[in-house]
Amino acid sequence: MKPARSDRGLESTLALVVGLNLSYFGIELAVALAIGSLSLLADSLDFLEDLALNALVLAALRLSPALRARLGMALAGLLILPAAAMLVTLARKFAAPVAPAPLPLSLTGLGALVVNTASALVLARVRDRAGSLTRAAFLSARNDVAANVAIIVAGGVTALWPTIWPDVVVGLGIAVLNADSARDIFQAARREIRRAKGLD
Repeated sequence: MKPARSDRGLESTLALVVGLNLSYFGIELAVALAIGSLSLLADSLDFLEDLALNALVLAALRLSPALRARLGMALAGLLILPAAAMLVTLARKFAAPVAPAPLPLSLTGLGALVVNTASALVLARVRDRAGSLTRAAFLSARNDVAANVAIIVAGGVTALWPTIWPDVVVGLGIAVLNADSARDIFQAARREIRRAKGLD
């Protein structure tokens, strides 16, 4: 069954945001690992969370509750990977305290700022079209802009004061903010499982 005209617009918007988040997740993760940046690793996790949230909204328009439940748990499981990489990087930071290269740090943060701003702008048009999840996706993209600005500033401070601390402080701050988003995605996935089993 084809989606209604209004749903086609919503689906194309969500698909665009999923694509943007997936693409920049890979870029940011690669740079983070190359320069040993905790803040970029934390922000790459945020891109993966946004991808998962938008994919769940997109799936809700098309898939049965059982398939949505499986997809939700798979996406929730993906969040473990960059989180584990972040913990390893943090341990290495303290074992060998080398500051990340400031220019790639700031430029990658700037790219993330552009992607999140673009995502927030397109999601703003549909934030009330599919209930609380689309609004949550919009608010998440909008709020991520502050984290991206913090990464850019951390790069500037590191250029002036070559130490690990600006990157570590920003990375841990983003990680704390991400914890709440990750919990929301796990809870959404669990709700889909309950719906699939007819418990809700």
